[in-house]
Amino acid sequence: MPVDPLHRASTTQRSTEKPPPSGLGTSAVEVRRSARRRRTVSAYREGDRTVVLIPARMSEAEEKRWVGVMLDKLAAQESKRVLGDAELAERAERLSEQHLGGRARPASVRWVTNQNTRWGSCTPAEGSIRLSHRLQGMPEYVVDYVLIHELAHLLVPGHGPRFWRLLEAYPRTERARGYLEGVVAADRLPHPPGARGE
Repeated sequence: MPVDPLHRASTTQRSTEKPPPSGLGTSAVEVRRSARRRRTVSAYREGDRTVVLIPARMSEAEEKRWVGVMLDKLAAQESKRVLGDAELAERAERLSEQHLGGRARPASVRWVTNQNTRWGSCTPAEGSIRLSHRLQGMPEYVVDYVLIHELAHLLVPGHGPRFWRLLEAYPRTERARGYLEGVVAADRLPHPPGARGE
């Protein structure tokens, strides 16, 4: 079944709103079924929710599968877009509101190219957060996790139990940590000659 993430259906037979499938994001998902839609499935973001358009005849199992496929496809498209410093600061503010009650208020949030051994850093006294340029192009939920990690340091400087309790508010903490651990592990693997342009 072809997918068309930019196409929007003009007629809707049935629309249902549901929480996202486990581990696929934090925004609500609205599924719109259309009798006019025969084969294509598409999806787009609409504010803080994701709209998935499917044919009316699709079974519940097919709907569930296609919702997952389209959420992954949108996440992949969004991860290719590199955020500027201003967008990164706006994102940090939004994440603080959503997951930390708006208590973490950084004075500055920016990308840096001099952090090759850590993903992010925070100077609580200055209220500054810096993210490694190596995160650019990674999935949004990974960048969000690193931002929340550094935002939490504005509230709790160390990595004690209080700090980790703050991170529990972000539902994709474990998945993001696993992703970053995988990136680090892959970098440590031996590379055959010529694999990196040698």
